Amino acid sequence: MSGTITVATLKEFLAAFNAHDLDAIMEFFSDDCELCMPRGKEPWGTRYVGKPAVREGLAGRFAGVPDVHYGEDSHWVADNLGVSTWLLSGTTKAGELIRVRGVDLLEFRNGKIAKKDSYWKIIEK
Repeated sequence: MSGTITVATLKEFLAAFNAHDLDAIMEFFSDDCELCMPRGKEPWGTRYVGKPAVREGLAGRFAGVPDVHYGEDSHWVADNLGVSTWLLSGTTKAGELIRVRGVDLLEFRNGKIAKKDSYWKIIEK
């Protein structure tokens, strides 16, 4: 991965998620990265800091929704910032179908993701 962030970079990152390839995903992150998940007990969701913790958080996502897929995606880049919107779909381990729009706000430093902040729409039932 080069130091220049492009829309192609964000598409490659999303492709690694859809392949459920944690090794490939983690190549995009800086060593001191931060991941803020859409759910959690704090206003910023559950936060993971550092590559090992981020990997653990993402592994939990794949374990909780084993067939998770991100589609209908769009991407924007401005300097060291990136935005990806997507439609997440999948089935939880409990058998619940998920289909929700979301967005990732990404901050890059030296060509790597320093922060990934994820948001989902709230689905009312």
